[in-house]
Amino acid sequence: MMLRNESTLTKFFFVGFTNDPKLEVPFFVLFLSVYTFTLLGNCCILAIVWLSPQLHTPMYFFLTQLACLDLFFSSTISPKMLADLLTEKRIITFSGCMAQIYFFSAFASTEFFMLAVMAYDRYVAICNPLTYTIIMNNSMILRLVAGSYIGGFLNSLIHASGLYRLSFCGPDVMNHFVCDYPVLLKLSCTDILINELVLSVLASFIVVGSLLVIFVSYSYIIRAILKMGNTAGRSRAASTCISHFTCVFLFHGSVFLNEILPKANTLEGQYKVVTVILTVMIPALNPLIYSLRNNEVKEAVRKILSWTFKTM
Repeated sequence: MMLRNESTLTKFFFVGFTNDPKLEVPFFVLFLSVYTFTLLGNCCILAIVWLSPQLHTPMYFFLTQLACLDLFFSSTISPKMLADLLTEKRIITFSGCMAQIYFFSAFASTEFFMLAVMAYDRYVAICNPLTYTIIMNNSMILRLVAGSYIGGFLNSLIHASGLYRLSFCGPDVMNHFVCDYPVLLKLSCTDILINELVLSVLASFIVVGSLLVIFVSYSYIIRAILKMGNTAGRSRAASTCISHFTCVFLFHGSVFLNEILPKANTLEGQYKVVTVILTVMIPALNPLIYSLRNNEVKEAVRKILSWTFKTM
């Protein structure tokens, strides 16, 4: 059955990230710089892995998927936010709002699954090194990646479909700079109990499920690292895990606050800041985290630069 929205509203107005005109240009410069760094950083990760045969391993293939997700995730939010900082009327159409919510949720959900997959990959590599290539074969890698994307986009499709059963009669002003599911629900003039219930159940399943995989994997990983007699091997294993766990902590922590703060009307300013951290800052930090703490990436960069200068 085709879903039909009975909303009388055709557009929404954003309050924006700030109401102070004096801060709009500084924030525009700041967020444009961060977004540019996000594009360059994640594209560099993709290029480094593609140009370095020694990085053609499951771990770095998953890292390229994380880089792609960060690119798409940030690009769903940043261009519109940057444009609105330079305009007085911050308008988004109803269809544009639905599209932004759909992709925002899809890429965020997929990243939850991908971080769990990366934790499982590290568990197999460190705890079962002799059978790693057998377990993490091409078929398994493709299934894990495809499953992450299918799970993320299916979750988002369920939420987006739920919005089309609601009516939006007004107000049409959204105290935010992005179309976010919890904020949009507050503007509905129909019963949102089912939507909130579905949101809570699916969000709990994805967040708790991914965290469970991560924590179980790392409990075995830490045990295996502590048993290693080789200091160099222990350091190498720990460095890749620390990078991944840092990304997990930042992403899950921001998403947790992003889900809690909308329920407190007095914390709307903090909610905007957390949303910026989640959608703008973290996608820029992830390539930096993996580059600074990963010796293999550093070595690959040195080889690429060396080869580049020799051919010039």
